[in-house]
Amino acid sequence: MSKKDLRRQKIKYRIRKVVTGTAESPRLTVYRSNKEIYAQLIDDLKGVTLASASSTEKELKNVKGIEQARQVGLKIAEKAKSAGITAVRFDRNGYLYHGRVKSLADAAREGGLNF
Repeated sequence: MSKKDLRRQKIKYRIRKVVTGTAESPRLTVYRSNKEIYAQLIDDLKGVTLASASSTEKELKNVKGIEQARQVGLKIAEKAKSAGITAVRFDRNGYLYHGRVKSLADAAREGGLNF
C-alpha cells in the first residue's frame, strides 16, 4: 500500500468507530474512483445495503465530475425517500469533504435527506 492509501485507511477507521447505521438512520457511504462515484445506504446492525446509486447507471453515463456526483446524490436521495428513509449518517470513507464528495452530500441534502 502506498502512503496515501495508508493515510486514507487510518482516517476511514477513525470515522467508522463513530459512524454506524441503523434501520431508522442508515449510513450513507461514498466510494469514488478516478472515473466513477458510488453511494450506498447501509444498515450496519443487520449488515445489509438498503439502497445504492452509482454513476455507472445508464442515465448518468454522459455526465462527468462534480455534476456526475451531484446526480448520484439526487438519485440516492430519491431511492431513500422511496424506501421511507429521511435521516442518514454520512460516511465520507476517508476522502476529504471536498469536490465530488461534497457535491454528492449537498445534492443528497437537496433531495431531502437529513444529516
